[in-house]
Amino acid sequence: MSKSFSGKSVLITGAGGGIGRHLVDGFLENGARVIGADLATESLNALSKEYATKALETIGLDISDSHACDAVAKEFGHIDILINNAAASMGLIRDDHLNRLVSLDEITPDIWDHFVTTNLSGAWYMTRAVVPSMRQKGWGRIINVTTSFFTMLRPMFHPYGPTKAALEAMSAGQAGEFAAYGITVNVVVPGGPTDTPMVPEVTDMDRKTLIPPGAMVPPMLWLCSKEADQVTGMRYVAANWNPNSTITENRAASEAPIAWPNLAISPVWPGGRPKI
Repeated sequence: MSKSFSGKSVLITGAGGGIGRHLVDGFLENGARVIGADLATESLNALSKEYATKALETIGLDISDSHACDAVAKEFGHIDILINNAAASMGLIRDDHLNRLVSLDEITPDIWDHFVTTNLSGAWYMTRAVVPSMRQKGWGRIINVTTSFFTMLRPMFHPYGPTKAALEAMSAGQAGEFAAYGITVNVVVPGGPTDTPMVPEVTDMDRKTLIPPGAMVPPMLWLCSKEADQVTGMRYVAANWNPNSTITENRAASEAPIAWPNLAISPVWPGGRPKI
């Protein structure tokens, strides 16, 4: 597999820390021009200093602002690869949310709206901003970071779980919509608790047992390569991807269709089936 992304522009949201920082490193090491976007300007400044000699550009961005997402796409021109990685985490409600789960009474409408506009609408805003130029060129990659199905359905893990479930469903629909234009849409998830700030230090977990955030890089590099031109509408569990195994082995171990397509096989619909 060729991992050379020379001449390709990659926009990574949530680039300032955790998984995003590893993605920045991985794509830079493979020759891409990387645009790292994040709400945390201090993290972006540190990122700029660390990769001062690389093809990295950074920008402060609140993805919950549709106008800001449009402006970023306009400022940087054609984006070949979009990685929707940024997300609001349960730590915004309180640090010990994994030790003591969050009840409905703790979630205000403002908190709910913030999670929806960041974790779901933000990815839609960014996708809407970059797809026209991808469509024009006839090639593009979109990778959305959702979460495990367990987390989506977990009691007392709202609003994070439901917003990630919605992003998963959106990814499935967009994979079907964009396929005719050479644009693939796939999902990559860590597969469980990951050693990032989303698992706060107060959490009662041995951090040595957490998934390393760098595990997200190898499957994403492959999905953005030419070898994956025909791969769309799939989800990958990064914890099951072994960089020392073959692509065939890794696909068998980590790949499944996005979302829940088996539940949509037999819709009740006049005339049989709806048009896609």
